[in-house]
Amino acid sequence: MKEVVLTKEGYEKLKDEIDHLRGNKRREVADRIRIAREFGDIAENAEYDDAKNEQAMLEHRIAQLEERLLSARVIEKKEISKDVVSLGSHVKLRDVEAKKTLEYHIVGSAEANPAENKLSNESPVGKAIIGRKKGETVEVSTPRGALKFKIMEIRAA
Repeated sequence: MKEVVLTKEGYEKLKDEIDHLRGNKRREVADRIRIAREFGDIAENAEYDDAKNEQAMLEHRIAQLEERLLSARVIEKKEISKDVVSLGSHVKLRDVEAKKTLEYHIVGSAEANPAENKLSNESPVGKAIIGRKKGETVEVSTPRGALKFKIMEIRAA
């Protein structure tokens, strides 16, 4: 089983999602099944079939998340370096050509979310900057061509 690296925030979010799915969501699906049974013959009941499929998908999702939680390793604040980019770092990067500054939180792939500026350590940019120091410039190959980023700031999350 592959180790899943999570920040403290990511670990708590995962636990909250499992609790929500086990509690409220399971109750909602059970209610849908109960109501669908009341429609009559379950052999020809599309509503019942749909509710049972949703239940199967829900249980699969819960199992996936529980497995992720079991193989999770939470990064402690003391593990996050302020000298080099590492998992858990907040990094300010300057796109050398576009002259734009971007800020990212480097996280494990399980909690990556570009919309929240959470960048995976396994992404092209993440791989390029891990282990690098403030002031270094890195070149990243992307589908749109090579990009250059200068590391402006590194701080622990």
